[in-house]
Amino acid sequence: MAPHSPPPADGASAAGHDAFHPDFTPGDADRNPGPLRARLHHVRAGSLDGGTAQSGGMQRFAAISGKTVGSERVWMGETHVAPDTASSDHHHGASETAIHVVAGHPEFVFLDDAGGAPEEVRIRTGPGDYVFVPPYVPHREENPSPDETAVVVIARSTQEAVVVNLPGLYVLGEPPA
Repeated sequence: MAPHSPPPADGASAAGHDAFHPDFTPGDADRNPGPLRARLHHVRAGSLDGGTAQSGGMQRFAAISGKTVGSERVWMGETHVAPDTASSDHHHGASETAIHVVAGHPEFVFLDDAGGAPEEVRIRTGPGDYVFVPPYVPHREENPSPDETAVVVIARSTQEAVVVNLPGLYVLGEPPA
């Protein structure tokens, strides 16, 4: 088998497809998952998939997932929270979640009982900050800005976005109220 020629300088392959392998076409993950594991994939910012798990008050967009590129142990994408908006309370099941703040000053809210009684904790963030959300921890994301959308990049330890919407926050290990 002859080696493939290098891609053009604009990042597209010689065949015009947006991946390392010139034979990549969208939808390959569903039809032929084997070869997807032998090539690099480039997901352009304008190609994120909004058809992923959602919570009220925010929009999630998948970039890297089992569906989009054939990943098996990681999901990555963006979340946008409109100005003066809060997401619904939720957790991400067994998934570990890493968050990188790109724009705005989102606040991450959860309950903690380290002081003996459940108390609301707010993590106030800004661009460049990181937040780690352990598995099953109920939380919500708020954007207190009256005019700026909060945008974060999210990486999860599961193939797809796991989102369990909740009626309210509770301390992990305690039954929901």
